[in-house]
Amino acid sequence: MGFLTTHVLDTASGVAASGVRIELYRCGETIPLRDVTTNEDGRVDGPILEKVDFSKGSYELHFHAGDYLKSKGHDLPDPAFLDVIVIRFGIAETDQHYHVPLLLSPYGYSTYRGS
Repeated sequence: MGFLTTHVLDTASGVAASGVRIELYRCGETIPLRDVTTNEDGRVDGPILEKVDFSKGSYELHFHAGDYLKSKGHDLPDPAFLDVIVIRFGIAETDQHYHVPLLLSPYGYSTYRGS
């Protein structure tokens, strides 16, 4: 069985983004499957979706970027350009490792399927 991981890098500061709240949703559901916070390495302690819960479907990761950026002293307008970043992705192969990182700055972000 596969599993899902993520991490966040603060590309504006050149550091791992610790303290970012992340919620994981199955698309169409209103209650998160997981609600976690990144550690000092910008990672979540363990998979965000474990092998036992890993199933085919569409998911969303909600990264609470605005709160993180404010807490780190970034000079942001009110309201901030980026607040909650939603990345919608699909899991098609349940025997694979899916890694969905976020590279973050106050005015832009990127993601990719990592390993």
